[in-house]
Amino acid sequence: MATEPGTTPPVWTGSPNPSAGAEGGEAQAASGETLTADLKSPDGTTVATAEFVFADGHATVTVQTTAPGQLTPGFHGMHIHSVGKCEASSVAPTGGAPGDFNSAGGHFQVGGHSGHPASGDLSSLQVREDGSAMQVTTTDAFTAADLEAGQKTAIIIHEKADNFANIPPERYQQVNGTPGPDEMTMSTGDAGKRVACGVITGQ
Repeated sequence: MATEPGTTPPVWTGSPNPSAGAEGGEAQAASGETLTADLKSPDGTTVATAEFVFADGHATVTVQTTAPGQLTPGFHGMHIHSVGKCEASSVAPTGGAPGDFNSAGGHFQVGGHSGHPASGDLSSLQVREDGSAMQVTTTDAFTAADLEAGQKTAIIIHEKADNFANIPPERYQQVNGTPGPDEMTMSTGDAGKRVACGVITGQ
């Protein structure tokens, strides 16, 4: 970035400054950690890839479809889920009826964080009419270590758009008359079924 108005910003070649020494190079490598995921449909078809690049205190998340036609046009909710397990027709860690990728659990929360938005909430994926999509978004809600800890994590694409529980209580009410979003909306954003899932791993 230029330090003075009108000046040309320096060109970064991708190589560490020789004067920085080994310590500087190690710090640069640590801050540029990358995680990836291959998202597949319940029948095992590869749908998209995801890349998480950590640098400068945040993650840059890139999700791109691998072939057109696997996802329907429109917006699809996309989140990180709390368990790195993508099993078709599986039961959630908390129990209940089986469903595709229920094994991945609910939306990911960093330790000590609760409420909405969840740590694993991501920008929605917009699929074009030809079934292709690419999304680049950033977040500082988690680190690479957070995603790889414990049971690890998974990234999931849903069948519908995510409303992010944006249900103003002064305008909408639940079927029982209670104002605002219900528990289902709060936990899922009404994004519907899980149509693609990928376990997040280091390269």
